[in-house]
Amino acid sequence: MLGSLILVGICVYLFFLLIRIQRPKNFPPGPRPMPIFGNLLHLNIRNVLKDFEMLAERYGNVYSLYLGRNPVVVLNGLKAIKEALVTKSADFSGRPQNLLVSHITEGKGVIMTDYGPAWKEHRRFALMTLRNFGLGKQSMENRILGEIEHLVAKLEKHSGSTLNPQTLFHDAASNIIYLVLFGTRYEYDDKTLKQYVALFTEISKIVNGPWSMIYDTLPLVRSLPLPFKKAFKNTYTLKKSTMTMINKHRTTRVPGKPRDFVDCYLDELDTKDSGSSFDEGQLTMYILILHVAGTDTTSNTLLTAFLYLMAYPDIQERCQQEIDEVLQGKAHVSFEDRHNMPYTQAVIHESQRIANTVPLSVFHCTSRDTELMGYSIPQC
Repeated sequence: MLGSLILVGICVYLFFLLIRIQRPKNFPPGPRPMPIFGNLLHLNIRNVLKDFEMLAERYGNVYSLYLGRNPVVVLNGLKAIKEALVTKSADFSGRPQNLLVSHITEGKGVIMTDYGPAWKEHRRFALMTLRNFGLGKQSMENRILGEIEHLVAKLEKHSGSTLNPQTLFHDAASNIIYLVLFGTRYEYDDKTLKQYVALFTEISKIVNGPWSMIYDTLPLVRSLPLPFKKAFKNTYTLKKSTMTMINKHRTTRVPGKPRDFVDCYLDELDTKDSGSSFDEGQLTMYILILHVAGTDTTSNTLLTAFLYLMAYPDIQERCQQEIDEVLQGKAHVSFEDRHNMPYTQAVIHESQRIANTVPLSVFHCTSRDTELMGYSIPQC
């Protein structure tokens, strides 16, 4: 009996020795990972950002974690981030595969996907098409200014009453994206717009949170009814809604005379060859990704600026004075006016710096063995 217990003990010890996680030589420091789970159990699932801050205080601006058996290096501070993304940008230019995003998008779109021929083809199309429809041009500014008129009218209508600025900024940013994609906008109380914004906001929170890490690192939990299931359900609803919008849009288009992004893609479908990666499934996911990426980041940045201007009315007043001096009776500000508004521009930049728009950024991975702040980082 005793011999059997000793044998079982030895087997258990050897098993854990086999599956234990060891950091590579000269790898950034961090908390000791557990077998199988890595450091997942060290993180508070409700507010993982606070844990990241505490780990930075303990281990420094460059430290490592293990999400399951996958090593992750976390960077904090300008010096470390600049070395990785600017000085050694080629070394850190890769993209790790986020399984939750990949499974939700079915590998379609241009974000967090494999850098293969389909990605290159769609990226080239997006850059060319968005440039033609006003990205960085006067026409894009006119779309934004037009939506601002609706935004101001909404604020004036609710003067003296309460209004959720987060919802308002989401709706406004969403409409600007709609104008580029479909050439149309929705009223702020429209049910389609509200459902669209609510669904993709929830998806964004799940994808950028700890449930995404758990999904990626613990395959056995993927079939359980956990919060990441909501991301799949929401995406299915959004895809159905988007396909309906595309079909409705198709009935009014004139081939060869595109009005917007969707028309350009449909024209591409008409002329595609057998080797092309363009199809209606790609278009549907393309629209969803461009909409989510363009709306959530913009609205959250505006919300942060709004919050800080409320908290510091003296800065708000100084910005207003500078704007009034530059406008001198003009109906609205233009992008070129920024050169004469150094203080207001500094406030905008500071709002962008301090905003937790995408707290963990878009993940990078190393394309080759490299060094960072004296630590050795192996190729992914």
